[in-house]
Amino acid sequence: MSTVRIDRKGRAAVLRLDKARGNAIDEPLVRDITEAARELGADPSVGGVLLASAHPKLFSPGLDLVTLIELDRGAMERFMLLFAEMVWALYGLPKPMVAGVSGHAVAGGCILALTADHRVLRRGGAQIGLNEVKVGVPLPWSVSELLRASVPPHALSQVALLGRNFADDEALRVGLADELADAAGFEDHCLLRLDEYLEKDLYALVATKTALRHEVLARMKAGERERIGGWLDGWFSDSTRARMKDLAAGLSKPR
Repeated sequence: MSTVRIDRKGRAAVLRLDKARGNAIDEPLVRDITEAARELGADPSVGGVLLASAHPKLFSPGLDLVTLIELDRGAMERFMLLFAEMVWALYGLPKPMVAGVSGHAVAGGCILALTADHRVLRRGGAQIGLNEVKVGVPLPWSVSELLRASVPPHALSQVALLGRNFADDEALRVGLADELADAAGFEDHCLLRLDEYLEKDLYALVATKTALRHEVLARMKAGERERIGGWLDGWFSDSTRARMKDLAAGLSKPR
């Protein structure tokens, strides 16, 4: 069963995350997102993409600790390289993409949103941020490059080193969101924003987007495998494993 859905709305395609446990990111979700991004990028009938969630109050909480904590070092390395390929596929998508962040987008959920050309955050408490350092996990190489390319320099320390989550005007200030929209009519608002991109000449838009993102994408691909060992050292450190086990235990409790 696929963990994503593609809903067509004219020339717009809604790539909808639709996985149990609020789109917690595991290998099936990573593979499905990557495949969908490549499919949409190659489809001439698609002019643009809205990245959205099927869960009203949760975009994605990040990595699925409940399953990933069981992986050994070799399996985790393989997963993280697949995760990087997903980031590359989304960031390099040869179509305009709007992220409709209707609910909390934390850690990996924030990363998904950052790959978009425009991020709309639901007004009224939806949180977005990178909290990896609080758990004891470094940002992966490709994510560090993505973050540098996405938020203003003055916000990097707050977002990456303090691991804070942001909402409303604070999310706009640090560059994690480009605009806010009310919950009522949220997806329609996001589609209207995507329509602004669809009105442009697609060839000119894609050529410009590709040029703007080419160097960042090249650095991601050049450095990911070389630096994965340092990331794994953090993931498998005793202190980080202890924190993650506590988090995973809380997530596994019946609700």
